[in-house]
Amino acid sequence: MLKIVEKTKLWFAISLFIIVIGMGTMAVKGLNLGIDFKGGTALTIGMNQKFDKSDVDKIVDKYAKGEYLSKTVDNGKDIEIIVKSDALSADEIATMVQEIKTQFKSSDLVSQDTTGASVGNELKSKAIVALIFATICMLVYIGIRFEFKFGIAAIIALLHDVLITLGVYAVFRIPVNAPFIAAILTIIGYSINDTIVIFDRIRENQRIMRKSSIEEIANTSITQTLARSINTVLTVLISIIAVYALVPSIRELSEPLIIGIAVGCYSSIFIASPVWVVLKKRKKRVTA
Repeated sequence: MLKIVEKTKLWFAISLFIIVIGMGTMAVKGLNLGIDFKGGTALTIGMNQKFDKSDVDKIVDKYAKGEYLSKTVDNGKDIEIIVKSDALSADEIATMVQEIKTQFKSSDLVSQDTTGASVGNELKSKAIVALIFATICMLVYIGIRFEFKFGIAAIIALLHDVLITLGVYAVFRIPVNAPFIAAILTIIGYSINDTIVIFDRIRENQRIMRKSSIEEIANTSITQTLARSINTVLTVLISIIAVYALVPSIRELSEPLIIGIAVGCYSSIFIASPVWVVLKKRKKRVTA
């Protein structure tokens, strides 16, 4: 039997250290919000030839110097240019694209998406509401199916997953766009499922191991479900990593999923159950 609960302070310290770094970075620099939230225009230009990114940047600098980001995508075959909101008018963007097409004869405009700043603000507020609503529903469900302390422990673990994922994005300045919200909701759903498996085993063992301590019950339950949790997560991660590597167009979705699902597995084992034990022991001390 693994001694997970006995090292609760260690698990909490590791998580707290990572969260503090991430939240500190977010407080100082903020998240690197993409055009879905800040507004702007995203252009994808198929180059269809060998090209130097700096040559394209020189053209864009004429129109929106310091107001854009550019990167090569699709293994260097295309270039994606993201111009900040209100930096260029529609006519100026069309002129800029035409100049790129003139210099690079075989290039063509693959896609052009414009998002207003007001739309981005509305998306942010709706995303926050969706996260709060999902969290409340999960708390109610777990509280009814198990007990309220299980619900509190599960929500703390979910908050842990979200904060660490946000922290990683803040530290590494990864752009945050609409697919990130879908990924966070998916991470929450996956993590809660993994946590419930352990909680269900704890509930069963409470009936079987009546003379055992809370720590023994939690450790036994975690040990019994550990192989299942790790194998499931590895299977999912292998699939998502394959998608990330082979399907560049949906990396904005697969990238946070890789981070969040790995963190969710950790929190289900090392955070959720130890938190439940802490809450249980605290109640015993209060009623003693």
